[in-house]
Amino acid sequence: MHFLDQAKIYIRSGGGGPGAVSFRREKYIEYGGPDGGNGGRGGDVVMVAVPGLNTLIDFRYTQHFKAARGSHGMGRNRTGASAPDLVIEVPVGTQVLDEEREEVLADFTEVGQRIVLLEGGMGGRGNASYATSTNRAPRQHQPGIPPEELWVWLRLKLLADVGLVGLPNAGKSTFINQVSNARAKVGDYAFTTLVPKLGVVRHRDREFVLADIPGLIEGAADGAGIGDRFLGHIERCRVLIHLVDIAGTDPAEGMRIVERELEAYGEGLEDKPRLIALNKIDLADAELVEAFAAELRDAGADRVFPISGATGAGFDRLLDAALDYLPARTSTENPNIAQSEDDEPEADWSPLG
Repeated sequence: MHFLDQAKIYIRSGGGGPGAVSFRREKYIEYGGPDGGNGGRGGDVVMVAVPGLNTLIDFRYTQHFKAARGSHGMGRNRTGASAPDLVIEVPVGTQVLDEEREEVLADFTEVGQRIVLLEGGMGGRGNASYATSTNRAPRQHQPGIPPEELWVWLRLKLLADVGLVGLPNAGKSTFINQVSNARAKVGDYAFTTLVPKLGVVRHRDREFVLADIPGLIEGAADGAGIGDRFLGHIERCRVLIHLVDIAGTDPAEGMRIVERELEAYGEGLEDKPRLIALNKIDLADAELVEAFAAELRDAGADRVFPISGATGAGFDRLLDAALDYLPARTSTENPNIAQSEDDEPEADWSPLG
């Protein structure tokens, strides 16, 4: 399945059906009078968040969504049928923005969330509703309320508990493959990950979602490399794991490059808690690992977790630290409960049980 996290679509609600102009004409019934019914209501445009979707690729091929119009009113005081609502299914994590992408119209953060974006028009009045004691044969009617229309942008921000960042070749794909059910591509060249990947991590009887995004390079905020367009997928994460390659040219400078790009992107990423993981320690001896860890602490890291994506060394300690930032129950542990940004882990819970 191809990954697409942005799409522009046109939506239009259904117009109201026009009211009828009709008069009762039956044998032996004198002065039958007006009996034109009202028009039916047009369909609403409704969006609903559904499970099992993690891409907006369907909106590349279908970009126009138009709800049906209400039926005409009819004689014998019959009201026209109302049109059904047009339901558009989107992945959880989808935001709906206006055409200028300046205002968020809707934000789908939980399964089953349902929002009416455009309301269908009311049906027009038939001539029977205009009858009065002084106007016994009205011929006026209403055409029905016209539909509403709108161009909107859909932007997908994947819902994950923990985000994975780092320079290209820092070992992020190997890491997510080791700790989760993901099957990310691994290669000895930069940018093996071209789109975000999600994996479910099971650790110490807990479950959480881990998101891996393509590697950042210096100047990503200005479009270098793949750029920073995928950073939106970790905006909702509670904690970030920053992988630093011990075999890189300068691990401390590599950490600072990613930190600068997160700060340049903004949207609160620069303030999110981060766990610095010094990766690939299987390629160095213990003395060199401690020396690089000290450099990272001097460069601003609060804590450094030496790990090896190849052997799994150090994973338990790193994942224990990540659990400290998670709520008592994550969305995968209880999918019926939405995860709130204000939820805090219970004070008496320990990852060690």
